[in-house]
Amino acid sequence: MLKLSDVLVSQKEIESFEELVPAIQEIARHGERFFRIDVKPPFSDTPEDWEDRLEAAFSGLIR
Repeated sequence: MLKLSDVLVSQKEIESFEELVPAIQEIARHGERFFRIDVKPPFSDTPEDWEDRLEAAFSGLIR
């Protein structure tokens, strides 16, 4: 299971929400089946609908 907090800790080079979305997509492509959103991304550009956008990125709805 992929946890958002693990992504944020392991990929310190991510500096914005817009950089986080493709990182989540890439991880999902490599076989992760489940995604748990356990923290809010700490970026100033995190939108109000951030949970929906990350779920969509993980499930492949955003290309």
